[in-house]
Amino acid sequence: MLFASGASRHILTSWFSQGIVWGVSRVMRLYAETGRARFEEWSHLAVGLRFRAGAMGVPFLPIRSMMGSDLIGRLPDARQIDCPFTGEKLVLVPALNPDVALIHVQRCDAYGNAQIDGLPFMDLDLALAANRVILTTERIVSNGQIRRSPDHTKIPFLAVDAVVEVPFGSAPHECYGLYEPLFKHLDRYAAQTRQDPDQGCKDYLERYFFAPKSWTEYLGLLGLDELLESSRRGRSIYDD
Repeated sequence: MLFASGASRHILTSWFSQGIVWGVSRVMRLYAETGRARFEEWSHLAVGLRFRAGAMGVPFLPIRSMMGSDLIGRLPDARQIDCPFTGEKLVLVPALNPDVALIHVQRCDAYGNAQIDGLPFMDLDLALAANRVILTTERIVSNGQIRRSPDHTKIPFLAVDAVVEVPFGSAPHECYGLYEPLFKHLDRYAAQTRQDPDQGCKDYLERYFFAPKSWTEYLGLLGLDELLESSRRGRSIYDD
């Protein structure tokens, strides 16, 4: 969608797919293979440790990830060196310090103390590495509620610049413990872009992103039935 909307002509990531169920993005392949945009692929660990370096304030970190693959030869910013202590081969990856990070969380207070249920992955490193952090959250709660379970607070207020309450903010994808992906909606999108990646994605953007005048109108387009079904499935993990 970043490619098709014209918002980006260069994306750096370690995974570019609509989701495991639907496979590699047809739109990404079209733009990358025709030279209309650049897709820069790193390994999962390499991207994570680049954010970790950015969060630590160091210019790079040594890793072993990507060794033995052809990724290093395709990435001018990845350097192989001989370790000065052991002599073994290592890869150096430069720090990533994004201008802006947009992170969605289950809940946070008005100050930006964010609680994340489930695996936090690299969210804290990303928040500390970025120059500006915008949190979108399923709900804003009181600071007292945050303090009652401090072990769930993964991102501190000092790293956050703005907080926006956005119910179903990950839709049509999932938010752990609250809702699952809207599979029927994503099936329709996959079919639409499979038939014509270029026009299919542009038509989707026009209907679901440019046409709605509000977040409520967007959710209305997704459909109450699908939202309720995804919520039922998402919350059922706690029923056992």
